[in-house]
Amino acid sequence: MALYYDLPVFKDVYKLILLIFEYTKDFPKEYKYTLGQDLKRDGINLVRSIYRANKSKNKIEYLETFLDDFELLKLEIRLCTDMKILSIKKQAHISLLMDGIGKQITGWRNANTV
Repeated sequence: MALYYDLPVFKDVYKLILLIFEYTKDFPKEYKYTLGQDLKRDGINLVRSIYRANKSKNKIEYLETFLDDFELLKLEIRLCTDMKILSIKKQAHISLLMDGIGKQITGWRNANTV
């Protein structure tokens, strides 16, 4: 079993979290401590799910939790873009990274359902 921090999906989620922290620094004060904090917390929850899935025999439960949290994060990112808190360029950068993460997690889940 690989260490969770050696997994490519962990590395990509970590990059995503760093981007979220970088981008939320520029949020207006009105959203920095609400939506900005939610983005940070939800990103960190993704790392927790990867850690738990990697160490568990029943990975599916944690991968499903990851996918649920991941969808909420996508919605929050979209909301930030629609409210003009996050530029389209930044949203595109995040979305590209999130596409790869989603494919990796789905593949991991599907490999464990057999």
